Amino acid sequence: MDLNFTAAEEAFRQEVRGFLRERLPAELADKVRTGKRLQRQDMARWHSILNERGWYASHWPVEYGGPGWSVVQGAIFDVESALAHAPRILPFGVSMLGPVLMKYGTPAQKAFWLPRILDGTDWWCQGYSEPGAGSDLASLKCAAVRQGDHYVVNGQKTWTTLGHYADRIFCLVRTSSEGRKQEGISFLLIDMKSPGVQVRPIILLDGEHEVNEVFFTDVRVPVENLVGEENHGWSCAKYLLTYERTGLAGIGPSMAALDWLKSIARSQRRRGRPLSDDPLFAARLARVEIELENMKVTNLRVLAAAGRGAAPVAESSMLKIRGTEIRQEITALARRALGPYAQPFVSEALDAGYRGEPVGPDYAAPVCASYFNNRKLTIFGGSNEIQREIITKAILEL
Repeated sequence: MDLNFTAAEEAFRQEVRGFLRERLPAELADKVRTGKRLQRQDMARWHSILNERGWYASHWPVEYGGPGWSVVQGAIFDVESALAHAPRILPFGVSMLGPVLMKYGTPAQKAFWLPRILDGTDWWCQGYSEPGAGSDLASLKCAAVRQGDHYVVNGQKTWTTLGHYADRIFCLVRTSSEGRKQEGISFLLIDMKSPGVQVRPIILLDGEHEVNEVFFTDVRVPVENLVGEENHGWSCAKYLLTYERTGLAGIGPSMAALDWLKSIARSQRRRGRPLSDDPLFAARLARVEIELENMKVTNLRVLAAAGRGAAPVAESSMLKIRGTEIRQEITALARRALGPYAQPFVSEALDAGYRGEPVGPDYAAPVCASYFNNRKLTIFGGSNEIQREIITKAILEL
């Protein structure tokens, strides 16, 4: 593929920048820029603005309500949105479930669920990980037994991101114990308001309620909410994980974070000069920037392959590894740049309108929280150790 942007693609970049200048609310951008907490209404507001323009599902084809962009246009939009400090687009409905429904869903499922993802009627969360089945996802035990026109679900999911906001959850459940453990898994869509669903918060190192435990006790799910064939949900799972792991590369957020890190390095002084002039720090900064540039090229190649219908398993795992490591390195360098100001962590300082005791420069408040939160990146979506095994098996055809 040609790695140079065409004149049409550069014109599209300017169109995106103009849209962001005109339509991105300043208060939302300021919240993102300063690391303040975003509430559901903040994310829903931006979702609505994008959907009004027809740009919410940027990678969906026109027939399903997307803009029909090329993979390069989608990548440009993601990067420019991050650099403008737009709220992130939650991936669960639009980037995970949506593609699965397009590939494996029935016509009735597509006609019903896809428009509800677009207009925000349904907020989705992901029911994959369990206490004994994280990176080894095929070991899941959450069971669904068919009784007439319903499945009855019992079991537990964990690390369910934003499950406390979600209306519905897409779940991997075990419908058979016969054969290999990858067999006998099915893909179900479950209403979070169903009797027997319980959500419990998990408070993370950064003090945030971002993830949850979800318990299912005799939860009845209509059979028509089965996506794909019974006992063949592993195909849906693998297809979805390709999209998730490619998204975890986080090109746009990493570019925005790198710009932010550079501004910190220019502001902080050591021995009377900016930290950015320190040879050791500048070398680490240059290395992470080079790695990010390399990953941008690889990401475009993987997206182009996915756009042609390929399932780039090893490549998406590579992106997941390098993307998460780069983001962790950027936050680690930000802590190093701030020195003693990176140590205090006042959770309330991340709320909009905080008027308490200052905790160093105004850009210092989110640094410690971001560092702690990003520790999880190399674990979720399949730990990086597991990703290396996937790459080895795919390349050596084991």
